[in-house]
Amino acid sequence: MNEKKHWNRIAPSYNDEIFDVFQSDKKKKLPRYFKKHAGLDKTAIDFGCGNGKSFPYMAPQFKEILALDISADLLKQAKQRGYTNVELKQEDLTRKNLVLPNVDFAFCCNVIMFPVIEKNLFMIKNIHRALKTGGTALIVLPSLDSALFSSWRLIELYGREGVKPSDIPAHEFHYFKGNKRDILQGIVHIDGVPTKHYMEPEIQVIFKEAGFSVTKVDKLEYDWNTELTSPPPWLEAPYPWDWLVECKKN
Repeated sequence: MNEKKHWNRIAPSYNDEIFDVFQSDKKKKLPRYFKKHAGLDKTAIDFGCGNGKSFPYMAPQFKEILALDISADLLKQAKQRGYTNVELKQEDLTRKNLVLPNVDFAFCCNVIMFPVIEKNLFMIKNIHRALKTGGTALIVLPSLDSALFSSWRLIELYGREGVKPSDIPAHEFHYFKGNKRDILQGIVHIDGVPTKHYMEPEIQVIFKEAGFSVTKVDKLEYDWNTELTSPPPWLEAPYPWDWLVECKKN
């Protein structure tokens, strides 16, 4: 897939098509994590900024922010937000050995999810390379555990209506399109796009290999209506989630 063309095509309807983590975050954890690591004397990079949804949360709390995205059209939208301490730059974040300024803090929200696993590893290493020693990265990743749990819940809901798992319509599991190897690697199809999802132990391994020390793996929880159509009112916690990875450069 040509990433530039893909995201430029989506840009006009970005707010409608792309899941908004900031709005959907049930416990509003992201702003608290920003506050924990922010400082008016600190610099930051937003890896894959899109149209700048992080800016209202980050820009008031950091001295300078470099916002990177592969889509020129999304960067044009981001520029309209008008933050004077945010510099915008078009960049392919999966490019090996990407050269960037060293900063105190890095943020990356649901960008490291390519079906080509090597691209994800390059991006994690680029984030590590861009941080000062002791710097912190905050990275949001799709959760394979959550995708499987949501499917399990769906099977349970059908069971309550007397439908056996073997009789559930196949379209209900349309997101598991790949072969066994794809599923084992966490490839789940979101709106028809193969998307890498992660297990927590996997996060520990790959971030350590990239040179990070993982200080916390948290959950960003969302309402059930983000996963299921018309979920029953009694369906509560545990909720579906993305992983929120806090890590430091060793």
